[in-house]
Amino acid sequence: MISYQRLWETMRKKGVTQYALINKYHVSPGQITRLKRNESVSTHTIDVFCRILDCPVEQIMEYLPDSSDQD
Repeated sequence: MISYQRLWETMRKKGVTQYALINKYHVSPGQITRLKRNESVSTHTIDVFCRILDCPVEQIMEYLPDSSDQD
């Protein structure tokens, strides 16, 4: 599974709020909800967040193997 926990940590460190994402950067609230739920988002969305936060993709997301993938 892809986890976006790093996104929220990076936002906190850089002082970027969800309010700013929506109102200043015009990110859709639906995209924020999808990220909160660790649901699929497009590479375009990831690119937008990398630009907003001026960071590499590794500071936004990470791959975590599901327990069923361990076989």
